[in-house]
Amino acid sequence: MMSFLALLTRDLRLAVRAGGSAFLALAFFAAVVTLVPFGIGADSALLARTAAGILWVAAVLASLLAFDRLLQLDMEDGSLDLLALGPIPLEAIAAAKGLAHWLTTGLPLVLLSPVLAVLLNLPSRGFLALITSLAIGTPALSAIGTIGAALTISVRRGGLILPLIVLPLVAPAVIFGAGFVGSTIDGIQNGAIWLLSAFSLGAVLLSPFAAASAIRIALSG
Repeated sequence: MMSFLALLTRDLRLAVRAGGSAFLALAFFAAVVTLVPFGIGADSALLARTAAGILWVAAVLASLLAFDRLLQLDMEDGSLDLLALGPIPLEAIAAAKGLAHWLTTGLPLVLLSPVLAVLLNLPSRGFLALITSLAIGTPALSAIGTIGAALTISVRRGGLILPLIVLPLVAPAVIFGAGFVGSTIDGIQNGAIWLLSAFSLGAVLLSPFAAASAIRIALSG
């Protein structure tokens, strides 16, 4: 019988091996942030003001790259049917999928963000705020992405629909995350970090149940 830890380990290996989606997300994140200065100019003051928003949007887009493969591969080869018949509840399976995505995509994005922040001339006092906001907010991206992946596993070319589902739902994370960094740089306390924490906690707690319900519908259809 497969335990939760064994399932998590399996998903971590798949995320690294299956198409290199984890490394592709990091490369995409770096490419987007690197290209932005060419688009908006070399104005260091402008880059500094927009750095937090750019990094947050780039992190969201990079996370999207791995969502369509989160459950699709298991659905195609029949592994998801076997897992659903096993002793692990579907809620735990969905939680393992989301956690594996965060460990292979979200966490590396958090660790890479300070390096890319230098390219955008982010003020030094905003570095800790950036890392904190991404560390708190990226689990919400993985959680909501897991729901989106579950909703589209039975849809042909669901990878094209998935961003339309996920992007509106993760907008609060971008708003609160970038807002916290900006307020920290300006020396203002506006409570954005607490709103981000509440949003992320709610998404992480609700995601396994919502994703499990969508998986049950897909498997019974």
